[in-house]
Amino acid sequence: MSEQMKRRDFLKVGGLAGVALVGAGMMSGCGPKAAGGKASAKKDSWDQEVDVLVVGSGFAGLAAAIEAMQAGAEVALIDKMPVYGGNSSLNGGDMAAVGTPLQKEAGVEDSIDLMVKDMVRTGKSYNHVDRVKLMVEQSAGAVQWCADLGVKFTKLNFHGGHSVPRTNTTSNATGADIVKAQVEKFESMGGKIELKCKLDRLVADEGGRIIGAEVRDRYTLGDEDSGKPRRIRARKAVVLASGGFSNDVKMRQIHEPRLDDKLTSTNHEGATGESLREALKHGAMDVHMDWIQLGPWTSPDEPGFGFCPQFCERMVGWGLMVDPETGRRFVKETGDRKVRADKMLELNRVTLVVGDAKAVEKQVAPRILEGGTKAGVILRFDSLDDIAKEFSMPVDEFKAEVERWNGYVRAGKDPDFDALVLKDAGPIENPPYYVSRLWPKVHHTMGGLYTNLKSQVINQDFEPIPGLYAAGEIAGGTHGAVRLGSCAITDCVVFGRIAGKEAAKEDATT
Repeated sequence: MSEQMKRRDFLKVGGLAGVALVGAGMMSGCGPKAAGGKASAKKDSWDQEVDVLVVGSGFAGLAAAIEAMQAGAEVALIDKMPVYGGNSSLNGGDMAAVGTPLQKEAGVEDSIDLMVKDMVRTGKSYNHVDRVKLMVEQSAGAVQWCADLGVKFTKLNFHGGHSVPRTNTTSNATGADIVKAQVEKFESMGGKIELKCKLDRLVADEGGRIIGAEVRDRYTLGDEDSGKPRRIRARKAVVLASGGFSNDVKMRQIHEPRLDDKLTSTNHEGATGESLREALKHGAMDVHMDWIQLGPWTSPDEPGFGFCPQFCERMVGWGLMVDPETGRRFVKETGDRKVRADKMLELNRVTLVVGDAKAVEKQVAPRILEGGTKAGVILRFDSLDDIAKEFSMPVDEFKAEVERWNGYVRAGKDPDFDALVLKDAGPIENPPYYVSRLWPKVHHTMGGLYTNLKSQVINQDFEPIPGLYAAGEIAGGTHGAVRLGSCAITDCVVFGRIAGKEAAKEDATT
């Protein structure tokens, strides 16, 4: 084991200064743009006309496109990246919902009110409760909608911050399972995803109605002058589903100054905020822009999202997180993401998550364990002494802490941090043991465009902007200060479907 560690040049993180810099490509959304504001309508100057234009090919965009087509609308779906899916394809395939078949099979007692309460508590009561309630009420239906597309949810998991297990995980534990099924459905209906096609400007008529967009075909991320201009008319509406801005360092630092380029991100390179900013130029109202979530389950030993989140989060309620300097626990493992990430930043050093063979075998997908082990992100040890030696921990304190934790597991209660001990969890005593190093990364932007329950974008006069809808991470208000884990897919699918249905209902412009 020690030789494996020697072969890897592990990042020695001593606070923010030790984290690798974000690549220049990730700041592409911050590049200079042509001067000017709104693009105006020009008669007879359209290169293409459709009923609904959808921007973004993740969970929300694909859901909107499918629903709009099923409602009889002609749809164009564009994405600036060379591959579809964005962050949705990197997602861990976890979808929170109340009353799903997996919950019923497991005998879990849950309710809409309880999930709403969990989301609002985690969101520090900044959530717009009407949005939360609608999302939760339609959560089981959203899971079933995905299942009807062919997605297989095979395991019920628990995420920190929830009161009960309600996270439905796909067979391969990846959001790509859902994206692939959505794409197949969309294409089977005659739809086509136009890749490397970037939204440049929204086009409004004299009354402020969004009637189309200026885009650039053959766009290359990082080269803001690339691509050939094209104008697409949207007879009914434009749906923005282009995601958040976690990788736009300049934009995120305006709202949260400490999130500079010393913090990397779990997001794909194109998670920048230009589509959001374009909507703001048309008078859209924003909400919660300074609430930006850090993932507490990421590793400094791999780029982006990687394998560690799927390992660490599966150990929630089964294993323990420790500070290697003391060998002791330091946080409520089943706490929400902000609780854990903030404590890690306070410690200002890398921490560890520890699980044993029994927990890992039951909780971690073989694909994740194999991939993470091969990458050197999930580390295998034969004994607790080996773990202590590898990370220069005080061995007696560490072993005593593990035994202390085991006692809490047997008793079913944690008096130190009040972590939730799941009923099937067992003591950490079955070698081999598995460990990952943890350091937060920027993960999710809770803020975005303010929309109503029909997914219409609201302007500065508190009225809907005609012809403009938004869904997914680009739309704010649902999650408040902190997004509860595994609620992103649910949010995207529920409001993406609504956006598509409502956009298809819009009266065609003349």
